[in-house]
Amino acid sequence: MSDIDRIFIKDLRLRCIIGIREWERKTLQNVVINLTLSVDLAKAGQSDDIDDTVNYKTLCKRIISMTEASHFFLVEALAEKIAQIALEDERIHAVEVQVEKPGALRFADSVGVIIERKRAE
Repeated sequence: MSDIDRIFIKDLRLRCIIGIREWERKTLQNVVINLTLSVDLAKAGQSDDIDDTVNYKTLCKRIISMTEASHFFLVEALAEKIAQIALEDERIHAVEVQVEKPGALRFADSVGVIIERKRAE
């Protein structure tokens, strides 16, 4: 695998139940998700065939479905679940997941986490 091949999904804006306060458990909250997938893209680059790469539309639909139905307390837990979903595709060797919760802190545009997970050897 090349260490520089990446697929990214930028600023996926979703709404879900997330947070520890009582009102957050009842009200949809905005989240912004960014993903960077480590994938060997050489074969797809040569074949020009979707079957030789990660179908990021399919992956995105799975993440949207899970996120919109979720009820996590922490953005850390949401990020972990997103990483697990990404790594279910054997072509993805590693994933970086960034989850932000805009407006979570007074005077800050956003707060969030970045995690990196690799496929177990």
